[in-house]
Amino acid sequence: MRKNLLYILIIGSGIIFLVRLLSLQVLSSDYDDQSLQNSVLREYIYPERGFIYDRNGTLIVENQATYDLMIIPRQLQQFDTLEFCKLLKIDKNNLVEKIQKARSYSTRKPSVFLAQLSKSDYAVLQEKLWKYRGFYVQKRAVRKYNTASASNILGYISEVNRFDIRKDPYYQSGELIGRQGIEKTYEKTLRGVKGVRYLQRDKFNRVIGPYQKGELDTLPTKAQDLYLTIDIALQEYGQKLLQNKRGGIVAIEPETGEILVNVSTPTYAPDLLVGRSRSENFNVLKNDTINRPLFDRGLQGQYPPGSPFKLVNALVALQEEAITPRFRVLCNEGHYYGRTDFMKCHCNYGTKNRLNSGIYNSCNTYFATIYRRTIDHFDDLKKGMNIWSNHIKSFGMGNYLGYDHPTGQKGFIPNSDYYDYWYPNQRWGATTSLSNSIGQGEVLTTPIQLANMVATIANRGYFYKPHFVKKIQKDSLAEIYRTPNYTSIDSIHFEPVIEGMSNVVKWGTARVARVPGVEVCGKTGTVENFTKIDGEKVQLTDHSMFVAFAPRENPKIAVAVFVENGYWGGRWAAPIASLVIEKYLTGNVRRTWLENRMLNGSLLDEYQKPLSGKPFEINE
Repeated sequence: MRKNLLYILIIGSGIIFLVRLLSLQVLSSDYDDQSLQNSVLREYIYPERGFIYDRNGTLIVENQATYDLMIIPRQLQQFDTLEFCKLLKIDKNNLVEKIQKARSYSTRKPSVFLAQLSKSDYAVLQEKLWKYRGFYVQKRAVRKYNTASASNILGYISEVNRFDIRKDPYYQSGELIGRQGIEKTYEKTLRGVKGVRYLQRDKFNRVIGPYQKGELDTLPTKAQDLYLTIDIALQEYGQKLLQNKRGGIVAIEPETGEILVNVSTPTYAPDLLVGRSRSENFNVLKNDTINRPLFDRGLQGQYPPGSPFKLVNALVALQEEAITPRFRVLCNEGHYYGRTDFMKCHCNYGTKNRLNSGIYNSCNTYFATIYRRTIDHFDDLKKGMNIWSNHIKSFGMGNYLGYDHPTGQKGFIPNSDYYDYWYPNQRWGATTSLSNSIGQGEVLTTPIQLANMVATIANRGYFYKPHFVKKIQKDSLAEIYRTPNYTSIDSIHFEPVIEGMSNVVKWGTARVARVPGVEVCGKTGTVENFTKIDGEKVQLTDHSMFVAFAPRENPKIAVAVFVENGYWGGRWAAPIASLVIEKYLTGNVRRTWLENRMLNGSLLDEYQKPLSGKPFEINE
C-alpha cells in the first residue's frame, strides 16, 4: 500500500504540473495581454460631443480640438525629467505627483497625465515624444461656447472621478462627463459611444501602423444634437436687465411648458469652466459666498412668494365656495385677528373690496378674510387645512416640478401635520397660519414654481411640466412633457382672477408693466426679508416680485421675476418682466426710457450696506 501511495503521489504531481503548464502556455492570455500592452496601443475614438442649439436653431455650444497627454505607468522607463518638465511647463514635484496619481489609478490602464494641451505645446511635444516611453498624446474635443449667458442651464463637462468610474464602467480615467445642467441630464445623448483603435508600436514606442490590419477596431457611435426650448437672444437680454442685481427671471410658454428663459444673476461666462484653468476658476466661483454665481436662483432659490400667492388663495376660496367673486370685505387699513394681532394693509380706511379690486389693490385684509373662511369652511380644522394644502400643491408647488435639469428645490407648502408638530393638542387655527394668506409665513416657493403657477392660470387650470429640451436629433421628447397636468380648481373660477390680474396692470400696482398693444395680466409682490442679528429677528430690505402672462387670450409667455432687496414689486421686477414680454412678443422694445432705466439701474449699493433692521411693514 505504501509502495502504491508513492506512485500515486508522483503521478498526481506530474498531472498537476502538466495541467499548470497547459494553462499558462496554451489557455492563459496573461502573457499575451502583457505583450500586447507593451507593443500595442489601445486608442479610444471619441465621437464629437453633440451640439446644443436654441429653440430657433441658433448654435449655442459646439466643440474645439484639444490634446491630452496620456500615461501608462507600467511602460515608463528612465527619462530626462528636466527636459520633460520644460516641455510641459511644469515643475518636478508636479511631475512626480501626477505619476503617483496615475499609478494609484492603474499601472496598466492609460490615464490622463496632462489635459488639454494647446496646439503649440502639442506640436513641440510631438517631435520628442518617442524619447518618453509610456506616454502618448490623444486628441479629443472640449466645449466651445457661442454665448456668455445660460451657464446655469448648460452646465459644464469635466474629468470623471473614481465615483463616476465605479458607477459606470464605460468611463476610463481622464475621460469627460457632463456636470450640472443639460450636459448632465442628457449625458448619454450628448456623448455618443466611443470606439477603439489598436495601433502597433515598435521598440522605440513609435506607432508603425494598425494592429492586425484594424480587424479588432470598433467605430464610435455618433452623438446626438439637442435643441433647447431657450430663446438665447431673450436669455441674453434678460441677463443684461438683471446686471448689477441679484435675482432671477423664469419665462415659460404656457401651451407647451417650454422654458424660454432662466436667468440667474450674478452669473459667470460658461467658457470659464473650459481648459486647464477650469479647476482654478471653479474654486473661485465656489468660494464666492456673497454673490453665489453657482447658485441658480430661478431653480434653487426658496423664497416666500408674497402677494402673487394671493391668486391661488383666491382660486381655492372660489373652488370651496367659501366666497363668490361678489363677496365684499371692508378694509380699515388692516386686519385684526386674535385679541391684539394686526395685519397692516395699505388700503385707505373704509375701502370696500371684492375679488377684482382685492387683487388689483393687493388688499391684505381681503385675502386674510377669505383664507380664514376657506380653512374654517369645514367642521374639521385639519380637513380644512389639508384641502387648502392639496389645492395649492396641484399647481406644482411644494414639490419638484420634474423638469429635465438636475438642480432644484421643492419649496414648502404646510399641512395639518406640520401645525400639529409645532402646536401640540391642536392649539392652532386659521389665524395661526394667517400669513399664508399673503404668501408669507411658512410658505416657500421657487421662481420656476411661480412661473409655472402663472402659466397654469393662463391655461385656465392645467400645465405641462416645464422642460429645457425642445427636440432631440433622433429621439422623441419624453411623454411626461407632453401630458397636461390638471389642477384641482375648476376652469370656471379662473376668469374672475384673470380679470383682476389684468386690472393690476391697467390701473393697479403694476401700471409700469403696460406693454403697448398687448394685454398683460400680472401681480406684484413685496416679499418680506427677515434674518437674525445678535439673536434677534429683524426685517431687511424687501424683495421685489412680479408674475405675469401675456397676451390675455391665447397666452404665449408666462414670466416670474425676483429681485433680491429690490424694495417693492413695481420698482424692479414688474418693469423687467414687462420688457421681457415686450421683447419676446414684438421683437423689439419701444419703451426705451424704461429699458435704459433697468439696464443702467444697480442695487450694488444696497447689497453693500451693513445688515440693519427696520420696522415691520407690508407694502403689498
